[in-house]
Amino acid sequence: MLPADCAGCRERRPGLRHGVCPECVGTLDALRPGPVRPTPAPPGLPPCFALGPYAGPLRETLLAYKEHGRHGLARPLGALLAEVVAVAVEPARPVALVPVPDTAVAARARYGDHLDRLARHCAARLRQAGRSVRVLRPLRALPRPDSVTLDSAGRAAAAEAAFRSRSSGRGGVDATVVVLDDIVTTGVTLAAVSRALSATGPAPAVAAVLAATEKRHR
Repeated sequence: MLPADCAGCRERRPGLRHGVCPECVGTLDALRPGPVRPTPAPPGLPPCFALGPYAGPLRETLLAYKEHGRHGLARPLGALLAEVVAVAVEPARPVALVPVPDTAVAARARYGDHLDRLARHCAARLRQAGRSVRVLRPLRALPRPDSVTLDSAGRAAAAEAAFRSRSSGRGGVDATVVVLDDIVTTGVTLAAVSRALSATGPAPAVAAVLAATEKRHR
């Protein structure tokens, strides 16, 4: 019952729902998933869908979850990510979710793989809606700098050889493969994951993310 900081607006308020105040919940609920595309798009980038721009309560909630240890936000953010997947993939198709894996260093710093948590909550929400869903983890991430410290050229160089297939592979995947990430900026990470997956099995049909950065024009 005590007031706490809202993850979306950083105001200290009582009555938070999953760590977010009613006003920010309303803003997040009003977002509608749609197609996004970085310009220029890197080779191999599948079609991308995002919940909204990387701004406002969506940005602040993602930062609170990803960088400030508010793991309780995984459930509502996973539910929002499920909305993106539901728009991106036709209802009749089974879905295989492939979260972009964290490096070991990033996972230790964040007390677990943040996208893996989101993927599990995303899958649970889709199953509640009657969708056939699996979460696959066919890739491992090699050590690389955190993308938040890199410019676009640095992201491209780091992503080029950032992922390796696990020895178990994916087997026969008879489902629409969806790559999950939290944010799309240049698209190089999603493109690198797509290339790595295509080398060992069906290519991803689409990528689903929570937020897309907007290019600023001078």
